Amino acid sequence: MILNDIADRIFRGVETVQDGVHEALFEPVIRLGVTGLSRAGKTVFITSLVANLLDRGRMAQFGPASAISAAYLQPQPDDTVPRFDYETHLSALTAPEPHWPDSTRAVSELRLSFKVRPAGLLGSLTGPRTVHLDIVDYPGEWLLDLGLMEKSYAEWSAEALAAARDRVEGAAFVAALEASDPTAKQDEPAAKALAEKFTTYLKSAREAGYSDCTPGRFLLPGELEGSPVLTFAPLPEGDAPRGSLKREFERRYEAYKREVVKPFFRDHFSRIDRQIVLVDALGAIHSGPKAVEDLRRTMADILAAFRPGRVGRIMSLLGQHKVEKILFAATKADHIHHSQHPRLTAIMEALVREARDRADFAGAGTQAMSMAALRATVEETMEHEGQSLDVVRGTTESGKQAAFYSGELPQDPAHILSPARNGAEKWLDGQYEIMKFRPARLTLRPGEGPPHIRLDRAAEFLIGDKL
Repeated sequence: MILNDIADRIFRGVETVQDGVHEALFEPVIRLGVTGLSRAGKTVFITSLVANLLDRGRMAQFGPASAISAAYLQPQPDDTVPRFDYETHLSALTAPEPHWPDSTRAVSELRLSFKVRPAGLLGSLTGPRTVHLDIVDYPGEWLLDLGLMEKSYAEWSAEALAAARDRVEGAAFVAALEASDPTAKQDEPAAKALAEKFTTYLKSAREAGYSDCTPGRFLLPGELEGSPVLTFAPLPEGDAPRGSLKREFERRYEAYKREVVKPFFRDHFSRIDRQIVLVDALGAIHSGPKAVEDLRRTMADILAAFRPGRVGRIMSLLGQHKVEKILFAATKADHIHHSQHPRLTAIMEALVREARDRADFAGAGTQAMSMAALRATVEETMEHEGQSLDVVRGTTESGKQAAFYSGELPQDPAHILSPARNGAEKWLDGQYEIMKFRPARLTLRPGEGPPHIRLDRAAEFLIGDKL
């Protein structure tokens, strides 16, 4: 068995080196990871990005647009990974009655290839070259699990129980935990009941706007639903005999890391060299100070999962990958007037300051911005109680047109982050509302992708230098 494992690793290593040499010398491949926590807009981002790279009429801030002579979709190179269903998602957004596409529930991939004309004398000598963009879509909840690799069951349990006791949504699970005996002999119905209570709590916490809800597969189990590897929960510190509930939960936690988290890192995450993390910052602000502080800590944990830095040409030939650029993007910027976009960007920069400092120190390029991959609203100014309000207008989920004012974001991000760090229960100087809009009906002219806000700048930062 050990010899087989060694042979398998050597074979994979040889394949990686061969692929790296071919990519670096002939047809370079950019592997762009797209992730974000629930409702951040990953599916819409990828769909709009691909559509706007195929038809670049709205990509004024994307430098390589004029050098691309052709862009086309190809089968993705990984035959065992589902293809990102671009055509179906685009049809949902461009239908006569448009609707949001289904959200990310598993890893998927899409390859977009470019014919690029090199500039200067080199271009006249060599002609167009081919560059592939492999977009890897994966749930942010799974990304958070990478942090578990460095934690023992006792460490994770202590953190998870502290969070559950601090959240209203955790009350039922905490009560069930107090009624259980971790030292009792393992009983599968009791184990399953406690795991279900824990899973219900995680789902409720996510709905309430909290970001740190690990293990991520409890929220998106896929084919693992009901398996023992997803049937455990955190338990209080203390000794327990062999064969007890606690010992079994600890064993399953280690199996989860070994059989679920580690393969995801090895097969998908470790090969990414550019990354965008989509964040529903407005949703967190609406949920309150605790949700904002939870989001700030989560962003730092997410960055710890990356291997930021730069890889030299020789190491890239040997198949070594590090995340060279990371973009933290506050989504749904179309839900507020453009006059507030700089404030949202400043809040986003403050939220990810710790994460960016770590990445910058390791040599990775980082940036924070506010954006909307698909613009669903238009802007207006209206009078209300003798004041002029900058509002956005769009179609609500009920199908009605509505003008919406979310409240004024503070100029100083500290007015958001300080109460969050100090454990405030609510905002003292105002409430920040959100509204869910349907996608707007689109009428696209030839050569144009869907309307957006700063999607072209995001693409420029992430892949512009490679093209």
